[in-house]
Amino acid sequence: MSINTTVLPQVETKAADIQRIFKLQKNHQFNIGNTTAAQRKAKLKKLHQAVLSYRAQIKEALYKDYRKHPSEVDLTEIYPVTSELKDAKSNIRRWMNGRAVSTPLAMLGSSSKIHYEPKGVVLIISPWNFPFNLTFGPLVSAIAAGNTVMIKPSEMTPNISALMKKIISELFEEKEVALLEGGISTSTELLKLPFNHIFFTGAPSIGKIVMRAAAENLASVTLELGGKSPTIVDETANVKLAAKRTAWGKYVNNGQVCIAPDYLFVHDSKKEVFITAYKKYMHEFYSDDASQETSYARIVNKRHFERVKSYVDDAISKGAKVEAGGKFDASQDYIAPTLMTNVSRDSKLMTEEIFGPVLPVFGFSNIKSVIDEINAREKPLALYIYSNKKKNIKHLIANTRAGGTCVNHNAAHFFNTNLPFGGSNNSGIGKAHGLEGFIAFSNPRGIFKQHVPNALDLLTPPYNNFKQRLIDLTIKWF
Repeated sequence: MSINTTVLPQVETKAADIQRIFKLQKNHQFNIGNTTAAQRKAKLKKLHQAVLSYRAQIKEALYKDYRKHPSEVDLTEIYPVTSELKDAKSNIRRWMNGRAVSTPLAMLGSSSKIHYEPKGVVLIISPWNFPFNLTFGPLVSAIAAGNTVMIKPSEMTPNISALMKKIISELFEEKEVALLEGGISTSTELLKLPFNHIFFTGAPSIGKIVMRAAAENLASVTLELGGKSPTIVDETANVKLAAKRTAWGKYVNNGQVCIAPDYLFVHDSKKEVFITAYKKYMHEFYSDDASQETSYARIVNKRHFERVKSYVDDAISKGAKVEAGGKFDASQDYIAPTLMTNVSRDSKLMTEEIFGPVLPVFGFSNIKSVIDEINAREKPLALYIYSNKKKNIKHLIANTRAGGTCVNHNAAHFFNTNLPFGGSNNSGIGKAHGLEGFIAFSNPRGIFKQHVPNALDLLTPPYNNFKQRLIDLTIKWF
């Protein structure tokens, strides 16, 4: 695929425009919030049609930004969004209807339900690693929930950001949905505003900044962060399958994936077999020279190239062995698919999230030591288990903590809109996708309705012995 990869100049949105659009959306929020299920479904249908009609341009923009292969764009950018759209269109009426809940016997004669109302004016800040997927995915949920939306995509992928702005401006008026291009200056201005909810995807360090800004206005947040997601391959696992699926999960998008396997433990009895099989699949996927393979993306920019390279150099200086890969080309921000062993626990590869195509592998004989090491770190966004023994799987799930887990696969849970997606503590706050995404952008408003006289009417002041006996009976029996 031959495309001019010229980088677009940095664009910043003026503070006055940010404030103007926010005011427009704030004034218009109840008009959008009062739309029917049919009206919201029509918007989602229009968005779905736009995604499909712009499919070729989306692929072209992402290739310009960091040489992402068109098929990989389909799998990891287009499909997750169309999947979200289909799910929301199918379920939006049911979601908007809310749900009835039971009422205690002591409150006989009343009914209760949960009504999901829009949060109001919301902000979506999306990252550079899956810029289309992680912008339009949350947007689907925000629209389904009936919010007005301001979007700030990453400045590191300017071609797809410009295209997304074009799509949004064609589909929506500014007073409903607006995409604002820019870098730190634009983000800073946006975070000063009293949004009702902020949905941020990115690094934990930036997530803390977003959360501090949200606290100034007591805005709720959904933080989709990251961390070091471990993989465990036990003595009962299908090693070849584990190697194939881990290699795919590690090198898709050049390893720039928040749920990529970050480091791997394999049982000593399977370690050499795993490494041999892993190398085989590295070759099968990307040949001996991945720089010549169009299926292999690039690191997004020079800064991140230097960051990942410095991690590898640091590990090697501390005794790590490169089992495969380890080649770099700064002229094209290329880092070969890399497998490493004997990596020191105090090296940058093991103290920082790698976010690149490098996998450290460790052997183990005692699963307790693996669990202890994982639990000594921050809670990961994902944890992957390869095992054919139910007891081992159950033990690992029960004795670790993670945002999500795949058994005998990795990263696949992201694609199931029926599963909540998100982290825990350092790896995130709140959940996304499907119903969980709709709830993230909604306020579950409790509605209590009294139909006939209530027993509580008998317990108003002034209090006396008779009323106290009724209170005692209520506490004891109801």
